[in-house]
Amino acid sequence: MIVKEVLSEELLTLAEVRELLTRITEERREMGLEVGYGFRKALHHAEQFSKISGDKSRELVNKLLELEKMKPSIAIRIADILPQSRDEIRSIYAKEKYTLSNEELDQILDYVMEAIE
Repeated sequence: MIVKEVLSEELLTLAEVRELLTRITEERREMGLEVGYGFRKALHHAEQFSKISGDKSRELVNKLLELEKMKPSIAIRIADILPQSRDEIRSIYAKEKYTLSNEELDQILDYVMEAIE
């Protein structure tokens, strides 16, 4: 498939991708269309690795974006991975030019724990 023009671009969490792909799969099956191999593999990956619902993941991203040292791409990564420790969060921030204080790390962990519950 050749893409001629990108109409829009949006960062999505893995949980949101899972819900989107599931909806598209159902629509295609209702129409009697085949779901391709690559599409099925992408859906399987999203189902296997997404841990929370799409709504909860988007809510987590929105909360994280309110923090001072948070970029959208990092917020999405945190919502996908759902880190359980300070070290896991530090590894996500490893390429950044700044480090987070323990209070900031704890705030992120609190948000993640709220999303998991």
